[in-house]
Amino acid sequence: MEKIASFTVDHLRLKRGIFVSRKDRFGETILTTFDIRMKEPNREPVLDVPAAHTIEHLGATYLRSHPQWGNRVVYFGPMGCRTGFYVILEGCLSSIDVLALITEMFAWIASYIDEIPGATAAECGNWRDHNLDMAKWEALRFLDVLKKPLPENLEYPS
Repeated sequence: MEKIASFTVDHLRLKRGIFVSRKDRFGETILTTFDIRMKEPNREPVLDVPAAHTIEHLGATYLRSHPQWGNRVVYFGPMGCRTGFYVILEGCLSSIDVLALITEMFAWIASYIDEIPGATAAECGNWRDHNLDMAKWEALRFLDVLKKPLPENLEYPS
């Protein structure tokens, strides 16, 4: 089998940031998949499962409710390696195109003080496994990268 594109990225050199993972065409529609890398792979601890679960609920809620971007959101969810998330948006987009959106989302998560959306037994298959305080801490830490990104935070290492 052919190796998928995300496995060809040098994870030993990958920094935290927002990266275009792939672009797919479906008829006239282009979907851009973004790698929202919150942790440096293999160099720092991965996201704690309850924090990642909470970020998933909050991030999906924020993105799908966004007045300009909500109707272009296809997916927001965690990476299996727990170093970040994938966001799939309609359009031929760059990391710079979504930097403000992703920064706003993580600022919203970092300051969130209400009940976690979708975190009841009727709404979630693992509703007890959340950690809002840790999700906020991780979001705040990631904002340090998003507020002043370098090229290494917006483009995969070559």
